[in-house]
Amino acid sequence: MTDLLPIATAPRTRAALRVLVRPHRARLAGALALLVAGTAAGLVTPPLLGRIVDLATSGGSVTAIVVTGAGLVAAAVIEAGLAGLGVALLAQVGEGMLARLRERFVESALRLPLEQVERAGAGDLTSRVTNDVAVIAEATRSALPEFTRALLTIGLTLAGLAVLDWRFLVAALIAVPVQAYTVRWYARRAVPLYARQRVAVAAQQHHLLSTIDGAPTIRAFRLAGEHGELVASRSQQAVDLLLRGIALQTRFYARLHVAEFLGLAAVLATGFFLVRGDSVSLGTATAAALYFHGLFGPINVALALVDDAQAAASGLDRLVGVADLDPADEPPAERRDDVAHAVVVSGLDFSYRAGRPVLHGIDLTIARGERVAVVGSSGAGKTTLAKVIAGVHQPTAGTVTVPAGEVALITQEVHVFAGTLADDLRLARPDATDDEVRAALTAVDALDWVEQLPDGVETEVGSGGHVLTAAQAQQLAFARLILADPPVAILDEATAEAGSAGARLLERVASAALRGRTAVIVAHRLTQAMTADRVVVLQDGRIAEIGSHAELITRDGPYAVLWQAWSDQRAQH
Repeated sequence: MTDLLPIATAPRTRAALRVLVRPHRARLAGALALLVAGTAAGLVTPPLLGRIVDLATSGGSVTAIVVTGAGLVAAAVIEAGLAGLGVALLAQVGEGMLARLRERFVESALRLPLEQVERAGAGDLTSRVTNDVAVIAEATRSALPEFTRALLTIGLTLAGLAVLDWRFLVAALIAVPVQAYTVRWYARRAVPLYARQRVAVAAQQHHLLSTIDGAPTIRAFRLAGEHGELVASRSQQAVDLLLRGIALQTRFYARLHVAEFLGLAAVLATGFFLVRGDSVSLGTATAAALYFHGLFGPINVALALVDDAQAAASGLDRLVGVADLDPADEPPAERRDDVAHAVVVSGLDFSYRAGRPVLHGIDLTIARGERVAVVGSSGAGKTTLAKVIAGVHQPTAGTVTVPAGEVALITQEVHVFAGTLADDLRLARPDATDDEVRAALTAVDALDWVEQLPDGVETEVGSGGHVLTAAQAQQLAFARLILADPPVAILDEATAEAGSAGARLLERVASAALRGRTAVIVAHRLTQAMTADRVVVLQDGRIAEIGSHAELITRDGPYAVLWQAWSDQRAQH
């Protein structure tokens, strides 16, 4: 069960947009001025064509027709130039606003408590920063300029019809009630539909990512079929909502065609009677018909972009919902400077869901500089205890106190950030010198292979860059730990993904990185417990045993059973 991240209300999103547009008001005004001028230049085309019709029917000179045709060419060139500049400037404004919104989103997302992110699921956050941003970006680059031009064309064209003859304007407005009803009908159905579609896509991504991440466990417990059906069900929900949206769009366009037919028929009929009564010339009636026909494109664009607007609005609500989160609402971590102890866990209970406790009555005191290994069977609560001590989860009951300063958590799932390898390391300490970076790499036995990369520490890594092995990625994580230099470090199976040979290397690296620090190690291999000062054995969410490896191995208890099972497994291999 997931608890989705906040989604902003429509008024809050509008307020956020006003804040974003404020620094760009001058450029926005310039873009609108260019678009108005370009649209006005294009609207001289129907009167000029009507002029040619009048010249042809009245026997006008060839020169007059040629001059009028030259005016058509000049109007087209001016319209294209001004509109192009206006669209480009408007797109720049939109991109600038979106860039700032993305920055705010990332800033807020990075401040989110990890517990809240885990409850929401990875799919919710990733879908907002990928799918939603993509929809908004597309709307910013194309939909917003097209929509603005369409509205300007509609407004100025209606004004042009009124200038020709007010009765043409009245005839054209016959289509408006049908169009207005169609838009209202569509908006009432599209807004909730697109909101549900975004949520469905987020749920689908969450289950897909969870299934991929947990693939080894799923295969081990023969749950592939069940998880495959769950992913397929979530995907089908997203597809069904998409197909409903397409069906809704089809009905939307069908109703718009009815409005076009009614409006054009009314303008043509009005022109017929006005020409017959000698109220206007044939050229004027032609210009009026061309004006209205020219509205087909802008009106369809404007109304069709309502679809993009609904999708973009849903995405904006989701982005603003995270970007507006107040970091002051985050529960402060409980920290203290204690002379004797680095970590004190007292009466700790923790539950992911009410009534289903995972940890019960944990009491644990860790001295400064002490290295403690946490062992236990799968599901005993090892990772949960590590995350509670690290501050990822808040205790359901009891307290966890750590010294002032940061606690670093390294898991088996490390990330190599896009950029140079040096920049990746300096995420831990931006002011680290080149010598300090090299020293950290040397400490984790990574300097040799780093220097063999195409550009050394300046080699691009991460997405699109040089691909690192699992062991190399973990070495970078330990190098970041050294640069960050926290007083307490927590390793949650941080050497589990590297294979046997890689694990031996990483255990040496981890030992070097933890030197001089208080350490809590969730042991994936019981050999890690041999080098710890104390071993904590968890069983069913409780501390079953605690003591040194030498003490516990001689007892007839859970630790001895775990050690024997590991020894038997090693002998078989």
